[in-house]
Parts: sequence; C-alpha cells; structure tokens
Amino acid sequence: MESNLKRITALGLLVSIGIVFGDIGTSPLYVMKAITGATSHISPDYIIGAVSCVIWTLTLLTTVKYVFIALKADNKGEGGILALFALLRRLPKKWLYIIGCVGASALIADGVITPAITVTSAVEGLHGFSSEIPVTPIVIVIICGIFLMQRAGTGKIGKFFGPFMLLWFLFLGVTGSLVIGEYPAIFKAFNPWYAIKLLCNFPQWWLILGAVFLCTTGAEALYSDLGHCGRLNISVSWLFVKMMLILNYLGQGAWILAHPSQVVPGINPFYAIMPHGWLIPAIILSTCAAIIASQALLSGSFTIFSEAMSLDFWPRLKVKYPSLEKGQLYIPVVNWALFFGCLLTVCLFRTSSNMEAAYGLAITVTMLMTTLLLTFYLRMRNTPVWICAIFLLFFGIVEGGFFVANCFKFLHGGWFTILIAGLVAFVMINWRNAVQMRDSFLEYKKIGEYTGIISDIREDKEIPRTAANVVYLSSCEDPDKVESKLIYSIINKQPKRADHYFIIRIVTTDHPHTLEYDVRTVIPGVMFDITLRLGFRVDPKVSVYLRQVVEDLVEQGHLDLRSPYDSLGKRDIAGDFRFIIIHRVFSSSSFCSAKARRLMGIYGWLRRLGIADENYFGLDTSNLTVETVPLLINPYGNTRIRGSIS
Repeated sequence: MESNLKRITALGLLVSIGIVFGDIGTSPLYVMKAITGATSHISPDYIIGAVSCVIWTLTLLTTVKYVFIALKADNKGEGGILALFALLRRLPKKWLYIIGCVGASALIADGVITPAITVTSAVEGLHGFSSEIPVTPIVIVIICGIFLMQRAGTGKIGKFFGPFMLLWFLFLGVTGSLVIGEYPAIFKAFNPWYAIKLLCNFPQWWLILGAVFLCTTGAEALYSDLGHCGRLNISVSWLFVKMMLILNYLGQGAWILAHPSQVVPGINPFYAIMPHGWLIPAIILSTCAAIIASQALLSGSFTIFSEAMSLDFWPRLKVKYPSLEKGQLYIPVVNWALFFGCLLTVCLFRTSSNMEAAYGLAITVTMLMTTLLLTFYLRMRNTPVWICAIFLLFFGIVEGGFFVANCFKFLHGGWFTILIAGLVAFVMINWRNAVQMRDSFLEYKKIGEYTGIISDIREDKEIPRTAANVVYLSSCEDPDKVESKLIYSIINKQPKRADHYFIIRIVTTDHPHTLEYDVRTVIPGVMFDITLRLGFRVDPKVSVYLRQVVEDLVEQGHLDLRSPYDSLGKRDIAGDFRFIIIHRVFSSSSFCSAKARRLMGIYGWLRRLGIADENYFGLDTSNLTVETVPLLINPYGNTRIRGSIS
C-alpha cells in the first residue's frame, strides 16, 4: 500500500478528490455570504479585497503550510496532529503532549459543527423558491441519515465519492466562470495589495478575517487524510481543486459587484450566480457534497479517537471495522456523541449565518498547535534554527491574526466549539496524566527471581490446575520485570498451576501500522515473554495475535501445545487457555498528595467512559478471569502503629 501511495495514479488522484477535499470543497457555500454579511456597504474595494484575502489565505495556509510543508511530515505515510505528535513524543520536552491534546480536541469540535453548517448551507438553497420552506427539519433528517450510515461504513458507496466530487468541483469552476465576465475587474484580487489595503482600511478588520478564514477550515483535515491517498496524489489534485475554488469565489465576487442592489440579507451569492433552471441541480449537488464532506470529517474523528486511545490520551472504547478497507473504522460512542452535538448545533443556531459565528475559532487553535509541532519536527530533522524561527514567526502571526479575529465571535457562538474542545481536552490531558501517575506507583519485580517457584508450582499435583495455558497482560516496559501483583497472582492468590505461562506486553510504536512480535523464553518449554509491537492505528486483537505466535512456537519446536490430559493429548487436542487480567483499583487507604488523590479520582471516573480491558484487547471472555487488587500509594505513610505483644 505504501508503495502505491508514493506514486501518482489516476485512481489516487480521484480518491484524493473524493475524500480529502470534502470540507474545504464545500466552503463556497457560505464564505462569500459571510463576507457580505460582515458589512452593510458593498464596494469594489471591499469585495476585491475580500476575494484577494480568500485567494492568499488558500495559498499561504493551505498550499504552503499544509501541502508543501505539513504533508512531508508524515509518520510512515500517515498524517494528522496526533500522528505528528507520535513522531515527537520521544523528545525531552514532555509538555508537547498538551499541544497534541489541545489541537486534536479542537479538531473534534470542528467535526461537530462541520456537518451542521455544510448541510444547512446547502439546504438553504430552497429559499430561492420560497423563504417559507422549513429548512431545519430537512437538515435534521439528512444529518440523522449521515450518522446512521456510519454503522455500515462507506465501503460500498465510497467508490462513488471520487467521481461525484470531481463533478462537484467542475460544477464550482463552471458556474463561477460563467459570471466572471460580468465584472472583469475582479481579477485584481490576485494582487495581494488589495487584501492588505482592505485589512488596513476596514475599521472592523476582525469581521472580514473571521469570514475569510472559513475558506480554509478543511486544511487540517487535508493533512489528517494523508494516509488514505499519499502526499503526491493530494498535492497534484489540490492544484485542480484550488483552481476550481478560486474560479467560484471570483464568480461570486463578480456577481456581487455587478448586482449590488440584489445583495440583501438572506441571499447566498453561491446560489445567486446559478443560471436559470440550475437551482434544483445545484441544491442536490450541494447537499450530496455536504454529506460527503461530513462523512470525511466523521471518519477523521474516529481516527483521532483511535490514535488517542493508543497514545493513552483517551479511555479505551469499542472500535468496529465495517469493512477491510484501510481507514474504515467505526466507534459507536463517538458517533452518537458527535450526532448529539451536531443536532444540538442545528437546533441551537438554526441558520448557517448563525453557525458561521461559531465556526472557525476551534480550528484556528488546531492550526496554531500544528504550527508549533511542525516547528519542533523541522528542528528534529536538523532544519536550521533560523528557518524554523521564520516558519514559526510567519505562520504564528498569520494564524494568530485569524485566531484574534475569531475570538471576537466568541460571544456570538464561538463559545460553543470552545466548550466542546475544552471538554475533550480536559479528558485527554487528565487521562494521560492519571495513567502516567498510576503507572509510576506500580511496583515491579524481576521475573527471573521467581522461575524456580513457578516451575515447582507447575509440578505440584496438589495444586488444582488452573488451565493448560495461563496468559497474563503486563504493561511493564522492562522486559526483565513484571508487576508485583502479577507474581502475587501466580504464587499467592490461589496459586495458578499450568503447563505453560505466557506474559504478553503490548508496545505501541510511533509508526502507524507496525505489527511485529518478539518472544523471550523465561523457562524453557514453560514460560514465555511475548512482546507485541503494534502501530498506533493497529487494532489490538491480542487473542488473534497470540494464536499466531503460539503456532510459530509450536512449529519451531519450542512448545508442545497438546492437552495435559491423556485422553485429549493422545489425540493431539490442544490444551485450554485462560486469560487473567489484573484490575487495579485506587485504595482510599493510600497516603498520597492531594494532587495524586485527585488524579486517581478522575482516573476512576473517566475509566467508566471506556470499555473493559478484555473487550478492548479482543480477549476470549469465556476463558477469562479478572482479579481486582487495590492500588495502594505509600500504604503506611510516615507513621506506624505501636503496641505490645504478650
């Protein structure tokens, strides 16, 4: 697959157009409407300057930053802010995780409002027939269909996304081109001076910047979809997409300047430029494009949460795979949470004009966080300090300006997306800190010191056999050590007699699709230490992978898997397996700081958001034992009870 991504192919270009540019490709539905709504006085300088801002925003942010720079910061072919963080997490700057969490959270908030504003903007085209047509109920029905569709995946209909979006972008370019001739001076917008002049002379500059920024809100999603199509396919197809977008923006600008008297509140220039009889096809095409754009954002949201779980940024959730196609995953809890947020957005704001006020603020946060991480990435790749400084300063100023402009929309709706992003970031940051604190209090012992007693337990016929094969999961990174509670479980807590013991360690690698294992023999023929190295986008199907590893051990003569019972063993029937999971529960008897107690309390509460370890790791629950043990932090403190014994 990776070799295919490195080549430019017709199919790769078509797929890129279909799934990568959905969000940014639907921005003409509302950008010029937001620009005309930012002022009550339409003038040539204003419209030409605004279109110039759009053109150069697409050029500087989308083309230069994301297409030319960010797409090269790939993690074994995968992109996105968490994939970028995975490349940097080994750096000594431990606070970088906060940047990754904040950026990913803001992108999730963008995923909540994008389906609402794109679908609403498309359906509002019906007002061209009658302003009395109820838009909100239609939007709700469409959004319900979008989220219900996620369960089955898009494997069957996804192949139509590319051809349809190709038609959509051609439609944008053609409709824009048809009206450019009504005001040829609109081509002055290619001169950046008109953008600078507008921002310097327009008193309420933040209004125009807030509206212009909507044209590039899909740039971050473009980076996140790197793994689906590859850098070269995305880069080349972007040239076509950008051309079609600019033609449409120029056409809308020309129509506005040629018909200033028709630019009134409620009129969307996107539909106004349509030739007579094209309105119905335009509404249908726009709605379908909005649905595809929403689908792309939802798929991206599922991927973000999947990566977050692998990076210990989120409690473990149930992940389903509707098809075998790369990138096809479905997380039910996330889907319905986004569905609720999207419905709330539609019911709360009702019109696309109101949603525009809520849109943009969160995604500027993501862009700023990506800029910071890209700076560290460039430095890690030995890019000269002065180039890194210029990159950070330039894009920091540009995106900082957009951020400040969008902050003025906070009370008008920006608070909504910031609230969503804040809640997600709270969970991510606190879950990560709580997991690290929990792990820091775990006690570890050298497994080699207990091989003798484990061998004796295996031969002790007075101890009931737990199973032919006993499997433990360990989170210890040191291959020579395991958690003390694991040793306690084998030796002290109802001693576990078995013919074979397996200790499985799961290591999440910085590479997205790693699927490898190492086996270390602890006791020949008896105990094996298995390390599964899984990429952060690999489904941790431990039972499946363990079976494959055991088959390799048997084939190479390291293990006899036949049942210990004569009646079964002589018929070459394999022995049974029992998985044992140790669940640590924070003990109220712990002596620890208020911060540690608070974090452990948050950990216990957040853990309820996720699923049990056995379900996440795909273990056979019919042969599973969960042992609950207390997590005692400094159990005796600095005091000890005193007394006498007679």
